[in-house]
Amino acid sequence: MVAPRFRAGMAGGGEEPFAPSALGTRPHWDAAYERELQAFQETGDAGEIWFGEESMVRIIRWLEKQKVPLDSSVLDIGTGNGVLLIELAKNGFTNLTGIDYSPSAIQLSEKVREKEGVSNIKLLVEDFLAPSAELLGFHICIDKGTFDAVSLNPDNAVGKRKQYVRSLCSVLKPEGFFLITSCNWTKEELLNEFREGFEIVEELPTPKFCFGGRIGNSVTALVFQRKNCQGGKGKVTGSAAFFKLRC
Repeated sequence: MVAPRFRAGMAGGGEEPFAPSALGTRPHWDAAYERELQAFQETGDAGEIWFGEESMVRIIRWLEKQKVPLDSSVLDIGTGNGVLLIELAKNGFTNLTGIDYSPSAIQLSEKVREKEGVSNIKLLVEDFLAPSAELLGFHICIDKGTFDAVSLNPDNAVGKRKQYVRSLCSVLKPEGFFLITSCNWTKEELLNEFREGFEIVEELPTPKFCFGGRIGNSVTALVFQRKNCQGGKGKVTGSAAFFKLRC
């Protein structure tokens, strides 16, 4: 599933880049996950996979390509039904945490986890814009659509986006990796949003479309690395080197 764009102006141009939407509010997601929870209880269907199965495959392939150790701590920001974490567990990852500010989403993800017989996934009701002290020291953070939703909040979306970046910097280890998939932001805009404290590592291939003779991407998928907080001293430049020295 891919959310529609809600453009109101150009990012960085002094205007809100997106028109406010209910998709950026907690009541919307509480209601949505209450419906999905009821549907799961009735049919066993876990619900929508945000951005589709290919988005999960893209993330897992990158982690495998980088030879990320299977015990690396992974945080799924806005986990929803938790299906991404289930797939990571099936691929051998053992230190997995999912958070969502909607209690109904966490209830749903817990039931999906139980159905799949997976025990090594921690699920927490957490607002990422006000993270608890428990959310610290992750090697990998993943976002599939949560930053998009934050950007649509009718109440000070600009301030909430800045708080998102601060929260990310606090929960992710120095030199840790942040994988984001967005349907609302372009590569250039995301580079600007995460310019403080993060640097681009790689743009991941995503589906393309052609309109009016121009080729574009339906979603943007980027990998960032958190910059060293000690003024760059002892900075590790490669992902493999980071994971070798992670302990």
